[in-house]
Amino acid sequence: MTYLERAKDLYAQLDQGNIMDAFERYYHENVVVVEADGQERHGKDAQRRAIEEWMSSVEEMHDGATEHITSNEAEGVTMVQSFTDVTIHGERMPFREIAVQEWEGDQIVRESFFYFVPMDVQQKMAEQAARRKPA
Repeated sequence: MTYLERAKDLYAQLDQGNIMDAFERYYHENVVVVEADGQERHGKDAQRRAIEEWMSSVEEMHDGATEHITSNEAEGVTMVQSFTDVTIHGERMPFREIAVQEWEGDQIVRESFFYFVPMDVQQKMAEQAARRKPA
């Protein structure tokens, strides 16, 4: 199976809602996941918790799809562009994301996310976060 085929299968599983099954199959025990803000999570357990927290924070899923998948087979790298439109903390949050996955064999050993959240949504989220902070 090529890296492109693996990435396509991974995202087909995600699009079908089989998030945790796909995660367990395709992510290495010592995976490093890097968010757009530079925050790193080390290990499958840390990423599993982050996925579970994300899933529990989603109040409503409006739309989402995988848009493009490509690979560099020689380097063992895949790249995926997707979009998601969800409601979190009462705010609708549409965003586009690019994920870059580095593979060893059948599993992702490093994944970096780059995403765009519209400025008006960022401002609303910052205002809500400020209101939730204790004085």
